[in-house]
Amino acid sequence: MVPKSETTKVSMNEAKQDILTRNEVITMVDHFYAKVKEDKLLRAVFAHVDWAHHLPIMYNFWSSMLFGDQRYRGNPLQRHLHLAIDQRHFQQWLILFYETIDENFTGEKAEEVKMRARAIAGVFQVKMGLIQVPGRDPAPLPSSD
Repeated sequence: MVPKSETTKVSMNEAKQDILTRNEVITMVDHFYAKVKEDKLLRAVFAHVDWAHHLPIMYNFWSSMLFGDQRYRGNPLQRHLHLAIDQRHFQQWLILFYETIDENFTGEKAEEVKMRARAIAGVFQVKMGLIQVPGRDPAPLPSSD
């Protein structure tokens, strides 16, 4: 006989599906930002957000990232440059993002969205001067001419 906790775990895993439609992207984004709003580190960063405006932008962004539907128009880096954030914020953002995916989805697109989120967080941190890429100077060297 399988212990009840193991049966529950299997049943929950079987209920998970991959992120294959815009509706699943909406579910992903909604669950993720529900966590962000409650997080003691991140909620202050997002306190100014007009959620009715922001969430549809995020639906478009992630749909464009996963499905190439080109609904998102904008420069996400520019939207983040003014924020008072550091590596801790990116780390916590990724932790919550991964939790959201792992709790709700499984499959190829679920893994892809986690990889894309990590890549985006890395690029943002480099562009914001929060981390440096080994072997690259942070700024071009002056010309010796």
